[in-house]
Amino acid sequence: MLVRFWGTRGSLPTPGRGTVRYGGNTPCVEVRLSHDHLMIFDAGTGIHRLGDTLTARGESVTAFIAISHPHWDHIQGFPFFKPAFISGNEFTLMGPQSKHATLRAVIASQMNKIYFPIQLSALKAKIRFLPLKEQTVPIFDASLSSLFVNHPAYALGYRLTVGGKSVVYISDNEPFDREVAKSIRNVEKHIVDRYLAERGDPNRRVVEFARGADILIHDTTYTPEEYVSHVGWGHSHYLFTLSLAEQAGVRRLVLFHHDPSHDDDKVDEILEKCRHEIKTRKHRFECVAAAEGMELEW
Repeated sequence: MLVRFWGTRGSLPTPGRGTVRYGGNTPCVEVRLSHDHLMIFDAGTGIHRLGDTLTARGESVTAFIAISHPHWDHIQGFPFFKPAFISGNEFTLMGPQSKHATLRAVIASQMNKIYFPIQLSALKAKIRFLPLKEQTVPIFDASLSSLFVNHPAYALGYRLTVGGKSVVYISDNEPFDREVAKSIRNVEKHIVDRYLAERGDPNRRVVEFARGADILIHDTTYTPEEYVSHVGWGHSHYLFTLSLAEQAGVRRLVLFHHDPSHDDDKVDEILEKCRHEIKTRKHRFECVAAAEGMELEW
């Protein structure tokens, strides 16, 4: 399995000199399975460059694209994904949907002629939509499991498993607090109820989902100090992410969804603090910060 990062930034693209090393594109992660089978997590602006690379190969593309949730930073790159404009290519778009809008309608809406010159119906590739809840579906010779996470509206985390190895992708997730849940109304009630029904720490749902993963890619948007003024926004601070990784017994943690206000030096600082915590607390996993172009293979 090969994991390659094309977009690591959260919320807003941040091009410029201060984000050269970790990148300014919004979420997109490529996973290559055996036989060169392709799985893509999220379609943020990073998927544009991935699409260019795939097109340059001159080969037909068949891939699954798992959307964590339809906030702009996770779908805004899809209209610029060149392989979707080419006949013979096939894509299955998966992700959560609500009773108010189907997954297809969500993707099509940003390509409405008011906002974009080419509509979804005009794309030449074969595109099918597969709405997901908490379930497991086959992906080539692998399996993909999904879990509702604590983020405004509907959002899913994913676990891709093949041959006894697994990568967990949780781009947007906030620590679930029982008291905060009483006052926050931006997460779907039935998702909140699932966490409230958990005995003890509700975040054990996420811990068990990530249990024993070879790679955990997890939201690390804030520092603990920043999180205090962003409760309810749907994102994590690095101490929470480190705790999840340790409790789940993962082998490698990847800090992801870097805040748009954090330049490369700030991400370096956060990574250094994380590694200090890991050493001090004698945690047993490796820790890296996601960077565009970074590859992880195992």
